[in-house]
This record gives sequence, structure tokens and C-alpha cells, in this order.
Amino acid sequence: MSAESYDIVVVGGGTGGAFAAATAATAGLETVILERKSPEDAGHIACGDAIKGTATFPDVMDLEYLKAESFTNQSVNRAVFENPSSNDDIEIGFRGPGAVLDRKRYGEVILEEAERLGATIHYETVVQDVMQADDRTVTGVTGKRNGSQVSYEAEIVIDAAGSLSILQDKADFSGSFFDTNVRYSQFCSAYREVIEVDEPVEWHDAIVFKPTQELGYLWYFPRTPTTINVGVGFQMDQPEMQMISEIENDIQAREDLVNPTVVDKLGAAVPTRRPYDSAVAPGYVAVGDAAGHVNPTTGGGIPGAAKSAVWATQRAIEAIEAGDVSQQALWEYNRDVMTDFGKHFAAIDCYNIWGTAHDVEELTEIVSAVPGQHLADAMSGKNTGPMPLSLKLRTIKDSYGHWDKLLQLVKVRQKARELADHYERYPTSPAGFRAWQSVRDGIMDEIYNISGADPKY
Repeated sequence: MSAESYDIVVVGGGTGGAFAAATAATAGLETVILERKSPEDAGHIACGDAIKGTATFPDVMDLEYLKAESFTNQSVNRAVFENPSSNDDIEIGFRGPGAVLDRKRYGEVILEEAERLGATIHYETVVQDVMQADDRTVTGVTGKRNGSQVSYEAEIVIDAAGSLSILQDKADFSGSFFDTNVRYSQFCSAYREVIEVDEPVEWHDAIVFKPTQELGYLWYFPRTPTTINVGVGFQMDQPEMQMISEIENDIQAREDLVNPTVVDKLGAAVPTRRPYDSAVAPGYVAVGDAAGHVNPTTGGGIPGAAKSAVWATQRAIEAIEAGDVSQQALWEYNRDVMTDFGKHFAAIDCYNIWGTAHDVEELTEIVSAVPGQHLADAMSGKNTGPMPLSLKLRTIKDSYGHWDKLLQLVKVRQKARELADHYERYPTSPAGFRAWQSVRDGIMDEIYNISGADPKY
């Protein structure tokens, strides 16, 4: 078995892996990305391709080049939520322009940038196991490259291997607080196609959502007015959905999609759960999907993966320079995540939990009864401002029969805010972790009691 040695080994060449490697290489560390795909296939990942208007990327690579090459639609300014039982669609404007990108080209560019900045990339490398010292510090990984057994030693391994990472199955995390409370039911199964149509769609400035029976949604994200990313996802604890036929039937029912032709198709698993309570262990950090850094409602994970990868690598660099790659030395990365997007994702997940206690028809009626911007801001914790009296009266009328559920939603929102505040108090060291976790679990118990939902974690 051939052996190689690096300062940092990054497993996975997606968003998290590329941004992590770019950060490490820029700092002068010997860094390698291990990517299981070939150079030709790298970047071909199942993704919705949409990025919300307020999303930002860390400035560790040439972002202007990235956008020019892969952001094919930079004029998305609204989201449309279609009501399958009526024509009362909900439209919500963005506070800043969003984008839909060509995921394949995007993936190629971020790897190109990581390599330009000094990282090595080993394609067609399948990681199979984790190497650990006697004290369970991760010291590298083993696998196959082009059919030959290989091993990679490292001061720190960055797990950017995506959902249900094999590294987490192989590593022994006993003695650390790395989150192992991960189950298939906390994930969504997703499938997407890229279609081309003969006539431009009128909603090329929007991302379109439509609820499904399996507590998921179907989406239409326009890369261009005639090239659409269309996909569907459902929670893995729900009855299995026939995703291909679900998409085909919906496409056929839409008169605005003229002569649709499928040009690409792919599936994936997506975490629809809160971020990992801890994503560090001695010599090891997880980023992006591998750490649950995905919006648990929309499945959007590109910005979170990029940010978490940079934060994790910055803490890894500090640890390597100090000669200490312990859990304690890497712990501040957890706080970086939890006090930023982590608290928001944990709060949003409360609405997922509430939703599991109700059927889709009832949820659709409730959503249709509440003004779109007020509903969106309520779930994000923002303040739209006072609702006019006429709108209040209409909302009361339209929501008749669901007042008890709306009261539940109000109470869940209050608890979600309390949860987000608690994430702001994430401990500065492992010593305070169990106490923080105990308080958080108490808040979650109250949410389960309010909603009547089964515990998710």
C-alpha cells in the first residue's frame, strides 16, 4: 500500500471540500482533496442549484470568476409557493437578488480554484476507512485510487464527504462529543432533472415550490428562461414516493412547459435536520452536508457548506500551528457555526417537526390563509411590521377551522426563538457541552408537547 502525508486531507470535492482546501492551501499547508469521481465527472452533483438572495460566499477564491462561469440566472427576486388545491399561490419577494447556477460548471470551477491556490486533487480516489491512533485521534484515511490501495496521513482530516458520510461509520468517536445521533429519518431523498423547453417561462425570475403528500416539495428552478432544474424530495420516514413519475406527471400538467426534454438526471440524500451538536473530534472536523449544515426546510446547502468549510479550516490551521489537534483545540469551530447560521437552521427545524404532526392538506390550507410575507418572516424570526386591520380580518376568516393549529404555530415560533437564543450561548469549551445540551433538549421536549409530534432526535 502506498502512503502519502499531508498537513490536511480533505475527503470530498464538493463545495465544502473545495472551500476547505482553498483556505488551507492559501495558508501554505500541504493539502489534498480526495475525490471519488473522475476529472470529467467531478462537479456533477444532484442539487437544486438555487441560492437565496441573502446568501454570501467566503472570499477565499475568485468569486467573480465563479459567478461569471456558473451563475446562469442572477435575476431571481421572488419565491412562488403553489397551492395544489387552489389558485391561491403565495409569492414572497427576496430582499436581494438570488441566483440559479449550473451545478456541474460550478463544481468544476471551485475545484479549479482550489488547485490554482495550491491544493492537490486526487481524482478516482474512494476512501474506505479512517486511521486512528491509540487515543482515537484521527490520523488519516485509507482507500483505493485508480484501483490501488492507498493511505493518506494527516494532521487533520476534514470530512466533506456529504450526507451519510462513510467516514462517520468507520471512525470511533467515543471519548469525544461528535454527534452520533444521526438517523435516516432525519434525511430527505431527492431526485432532480434538468429539462429544456421550447418557449421561455414567464417565471424565470422566480423559484417555484409545490408541496407533496410525503411532507416534501416539488421545485422548479430556472437556470435560464428555457432550462429548468426540476426536482422533488420527501422525508425518509414517510411512505416511499415514486419521484420520477411525480415529476413527469407534474411537468405534463403544466401548459407553460412546452415540449420539455430531459438533458440530465440525478438523485441524492439531503439532511433535513439541525446542524450536528458537535462536528469535531481529535484530528477530525466535518463540514457541509456531512455535519448537517443544510437549511432543513428547503434543503439549500451550498452557502452553509462554503462557510463552515472555511471556519473549520481556519480552526484546523490554528490547531496545527499550536501542535494540538484535540477536540478542545478545534471546539471553537462549533461555536462559529452555532452562533451564525446554525441557530437559524435549528430554529427552522422546529417548523419541520410541527409539520410532521399534520397532514399536507391542512398545512396547505393554513399556509394559504396567512399572508405570505408575514408567514415567511414569522418562520425566519424577522418582523414584517403590523398587519393592516383588513388583512387581519381576512386572515381570521380564511383560517377558520385551523385556529388551534395556528395557536400551536405561534407557540412553536416562541420556542424556536428561545432555541435560537440558546444556540447563541453555545459553550466555549467541551466542559459546558452537556449542560448546554440538557437545556436545549428541554426546549425540544416542550416543542414536541406543543405540536404533538414524535421526537425527531
